[in-house]
Amino acid sequence: MTDFTPDYDNILKDVPTGLLLGGEFRPASNGETFDVINPATDKPLVKVASATEEDAKQALDDAVAAQTEWKATPPRKRSEILYRAFELIRRDADKLAQLQSLEMGRALPDSKAEVGYGGEFFRWFAEEAVRISGDYRISPSGTSRVAVINQPVGPVLAITPWNFPLAMGTRKIAPALAAGCPVIIKPASKTPLTMLYLGKLLIEAGVPAGVISVLPTGHSANVSALLSDDRLRKFTFTGSTEVGQMLAAKAAETSMKVSLELGGNAPFVILSDGDVDKAVQAVSDAKLRNGGQVCIAPNRFIVHESKKDAFVEGVVKRFAELKLGEGTDPATDLGPLALRDQQEKVRDLVDDAVKRGAKVECGGKIPDLGGALSDGYFFEPTVLTDVPEDADIVREEIFGPVVAVTTFTDDGRAIEQANDTIFGLAAYVFSENLTKALGAAETLESGMVAVNKGSLSDPSAPFGGVKQSGLGREGGFTGINEFLEEKLISLEG
Repeated sequence: MTDFTPDYDNILKDVPTGLLLGGEFRPASNGETFDVINPATDKPLVKVASATEEDAKQALDDAVAAQTEWKATPPRKRSEILYRAFELIRRDADKLAQLQSLEMGRALPDSKAEVGYGGEFFRWFAEEAVRISGDYRISPSGTSRVAVINQPVGPVLAITPWNFPLAMGTRKIAPALAAGCPVIIKPASKTPLTMLYLGKLLIEAGVPAGVISVLPTGHSANVSALLSDDRLRKFTFTGSTEVGQMLAAKAAETSMKVSLELGGNAPFVILSDGDVDKAVQAVSDAKLRNGGQVCIAPNRFIVHESKKDAFVEGVVKRFAELKLGEGTDPATDLGPLALRDQQEKVRDLVDDAVKRGAKVECGGKIPDLGGALSDGYFFEPTVLTDVPEDADIVREEIFGPVVAVTTFTDDGRAIEQANDTIFGLAAYVFSENLTKALGAAETLESGMVAVNKGSLSDPSAPFGGVKQSGLGREGGFTGINEFLEEKLISLEG
């Protein structure tokens, strides 16, 4: 910890706190607001307008009114607007990074990386906007001509989580706008400021009024009520499996198109010939990012018995070097967790594992940093070994800086253990034998697998899971398809 004092007023300067409706920021229809809390101090930062059901209906009215013109906007013009948004994000990168670190608590290097990552979705889909294709062919019978075109699905409702305040939104907004769909986005009430600032940049980039609405709210049901309106044609959600499945069931009542990116329980498997140094580096890349509050963060560390001691020693050494502190402090390596209940959940999972026989190699508790940070939502970076299979931490997503290690002696059994979960979002595997590594990657029941590395996310690649980790893919060449509908035009032969 340092004596750093953040300049809250400067970070919050020019950040909108109203709802983005009709191309301008305005108060909620009933004047209601809610507090955005600084997780480093447990103190309010600013009040933000809280959207009502009436505000949500107005946003959908605006989207429906804007749909025809936005759909007819030439792809090249949509592309240019998206590329301008990318340039504006890059221009204001420092502002966006500080804003995320303030409202979410994450360390500045993580926030800067997310700004770069999140902005890339606008560049990628600016390029994809002009490449929406179709099909034309003669039917096998020779009696007709088959033409297939892709058209925008229509108004979109996007609901995003608190852990990536920028990228979870840009990953949905960019392809939707590229496809010709207006978007209503509800950011998490924990972290609305980044998305409100992005809304400001999108208006500056030239997105027409009504094509983008940003609706923070302290009452999520006010916005999710739109799922009952059959004018809404697409629902895209990132968040918990329980909430996502509940909302998707509601969306199914009007047969709208749905994509879901849900929870994970990612295995991190070091096979008998895995490189420990690479694995330790991957922990820094994959587990420490955002303090472990990442849906694709490794959750279960399944390590060959022969590699355990060296791996644990390397991770403990790395964790000992970390400096905890205010996220906006340049000296901070690890900021607070984003929520008080998240801090308490991580503590309870660690305590349960220890009670069942796990050994604490480092960390394991809520630290007392004193001063202004004494009430912050911090948790020590932690390594647990000898974690029993019946511990809650094996089955539940941790969302915190905890490495929970179990061991094995048979590589085949390790893959079976990795697949023993209802989730299948991400997985990590380490092996110096290419054939073995690829075989493991193909066998792991996950939508994404990292081999000998800790990074996965790439705007140019598909992102999504299998089993109860979601439906559909975001990013890559197929990401835009989630916002398009195929239409057949059958012509007389």
